[in-house]
Amino acid sequence: MDLDAVRTFVIVADAGRFQDAAVELSITQQGVSKRIAALEKRLGARLFTRTARGAKLTIDGQAFLPHARELLRAEERAINSVRPGRRALRVDVIGRRLAPASLLRDFHRAHPGIELDVVTLFDADAAIDAVRSGTIDATFRAVTTPGGHLPDDIGVARVFDEPVQLLTGPAHELAGVRAVTPTGLVGHRIWMPGIVPGTEWAAYYEALATAFALTIEITGPDFGTEPLLDTIADSRSLATLVGERTRLVWPADQGLRRIAVKDPTPVYPHSLLWHRDNPHPTLAALRHHLFSGRLEHSDAAIWTPAWA
Repeated sequence: MDLDAVRTFVIVADAGRFQDAAVELSITQQGVSKRIAALEKRLGARLFTRTARGAKLTIDGQAFLPHARELLRAEERAINSVRPGRRALRVDVIGRRLAPASLLRDFHRAHPGIELDVVTLFDADAAIDAVRSGTIDATFRAVTTPGGHLPDDIGVARVFDEPVQLLTGPAHELAGVRAVTPTGLVGHRIWMPGIVPGTEWAAYYEALATAFALTIEITGPDFGTEPLLDTIADSRSLATLVGERTRLVWPADQGLRRIAVKDPTPVYPHSLLWHRDNPHPTLAALRHHLFSGRLEHSDAAIWTPAWA
């Protein structure tokens, strides 16, 4: 359907005169008449009755008017969906329970008028390809290769170091301590079935295990977060590692414990990646928000992998 004709119809309906519509559209009155005639032919219905006072909507015209207005609103939404500065900023947070989603929520609370489109992409290479193609505007990732190995058109900045915590059940040997050192975890079974070989988080926890001689088991099927918590809650020997800002909810009777790991504190290095030529103004606002003090540490002794 010709949206210019639809727009002309709505303006004539509001103005009540073909001549007034012609002035508003900066076209001739004959041009307005041709557009309306073409629209009436397309619809197979007469939309206006000419009177001495101007143009009056027919019954069919009255029925079509609200739909015509919605067509024009849909056109505006479609245009805004791809117009930098008008469309929502599309950001990949990997998972909605993880720290990047929390960081993005903080940004939205600080800027409630900004529109965001939150997506979750599993694979880092796919996320970078999506940034380069414009499918998304930015992605949160742990960059496991030096920045120079990234495509030249990708900007990257480390924006948040997330402390890693130990999660145990109430019967675990370490359940009663307030903090534990990484070396204090030697000999304890740390179970993380959600680790997928080849991912950035697999690279992180492999480096952590190597650095402190930890036993991190990734065996067994991954049934999701809730079954993992059920197993940890009932176990005297199994524990797992989680990010400090990973959102976890469990029944009160499970009695799970979050225990700080310190001296040094292992931190997971979250970086923001974006296309250097992306003009979206909200992207600049997000970067400014994330760059404000996110790498300050209350615990001066931290550990990250060498690649971070």
